[in-house]
Amino acid sequence: MNNGKLKIGIYELTGCAGDALLILDCEKELLDIFKAVDIQSFLMASSDNRDGKLDIALVEGSVSTEREIEELKDIRERAEIVIAIGLCATVGGIQARFTDPNEWKKKYKEVYGDIEMTHTKPVQSKPIDAYIKVDYYLPGCPIGKEQFLDLFTRAVKGTLPERYPRPVCVTCKYNENDCLLNKGIPCLGPLTADGCGSICPNHNVPCFGCWGPVEGANLTSEYYLLKEKGFDIESIKKRMANYSGTKLIDFLKQFKKESK
Repeated sequence: MNNGKLKIGIYELTGCAGDALLILDCEKELLDIFKAVDIQSFLMASSDNRDGKLDIALVEGSVSTEREIEELKDIRERAEIVIAIGLCATVGGIQARFTDPNEWKKKYKEVYGDIEMTHTKPVQSKPIDAYIKVDYYLPGCPIGKEQFLDLFTRAVKGTLPERYPRPVCVTCKYNENDCLLNKGIPCLGPLTADGCGSICPNHNVPCFGCWGPVEGANLTSEYYLLKEKGFDIESIKKRMANYSGTKLIDFLKQFKKESK
């Protein structure tokens, strides 16, 4: 603690930095945020970054290099609480959609060829809980402003918000939307954690799963529902793995031998 203030660190691994930008976009609240806590490290907002002990570390981005593994473990050692923010940190994000290591190696070679990396060795992209213990997850691609401010306010007061226990479909029904699956549109609402307010189905756009998988989701039922409606099996698997592949590896393996 520093003058009664929590020591906070905000870190970015491999990703688009959209979650850090979202925090900076809290323009009206930003000064209050910086007054309420002691920001020890936030590369996007300050050049004065320190590597001391932390009460809370917020980490965005997936792990895609050996150097990031070392950095992440160092953050875990220094922080009392680690919060994964955004889809890349929580489930791996789009860059982790190649769940097969051989497929990842093939795609990597297509992009980089035989170039030898000397700065740091790349690894298959994974969420941060593949390497460290995570205390809380704030999903979203990117995270939502309201959700971040809720988390931040409660963290400063010594509590953390609960995870979202229901799928997007629940909010979608509250919003009185017609089910897109009944219109022949492949939607991942039944599998995706709520928190976005069903913003895509509200505009007649199917849910793509950017808030990550909801706990207890019936993946098998959704898979066969989409299959029965005539959707291509490979496209179903790719769609389901697009944002949350690393969390669906074991599930997707059972359908590996199925053909179109």
